[in-house]
Amino acid sequence: MVGLTLPVLMLITDRYLAGGEDALVHAVAEAVAGGVNAVQLREKDLSPSELLALGVRLREVIADQAVFVVNGSLEVGLVGAGGVHLPEAAPMIERPQRPFIVGRSVHSLEAAERAWAECSDYLIAGPVYETASHPGMAPTGTRLIEEIAGVVALPVVGVGGITAGRTEEVMRAGASGVAVISAVLGTGSPRDAACELREVVDATWPGVEFMRL
Repeated sequence: MVGLTLPVLMLITDRYLAGGEDALVHAVAEAVAGGVNAVQLREKDLSPSELLALGVRLREVIADQAVFVVNGSLEVGLVGAGGVHLPEAAPMIERPQRPFIVGRSVHSLEAAERAWAECSDYLIAGPVYETASHPGMAPTGTRLIEEIAGVVALPVVGVGGITAGRTEEVMRAGASGVAVISAVLGTGSPRDAACELREVVDATWPGVEFMRL
């Protein structure tokens, strides 16, 4: 699958939290079965060859049930995924001659406007709440989601400390979905956790149509 289906429930990987690579692959399969429709491979300490090997395994269990993007690595994304996800400060890539999406992390309205101008396909904004994945970074609350969604005509996905109990607040702020790590991988049942998140995301999705202005 290439291209985000809205509303988005994205799982960002963390093999340490999952309990190792084998456990991660199993958890991703369970989460996709539970309603995750986007998976971001984010394992920054792996070499390109290791990342590619893990990406191939994840692609097999994801099949065509969810969009699969690789954080930061165009080399791996071109081989094993439907797109890449870029950090806020990374230069824009030259897209291949095939369907391929590019997402961008943003932490301010200015960064979101730059990402929109360079034709990013979606934005991940945050951290909305305090989170261990971005230690030392002050949470923005839902204010950043509201600001970006009110100006930029791109899907905005909230990230950072999001749980099933906080998802409605993020969606009501204008998000097109949420991205999570521990809310799925840190539970005893990734499938059940994904189901719970999916229910909230779907129930609070307004069905906004996005157009590039």
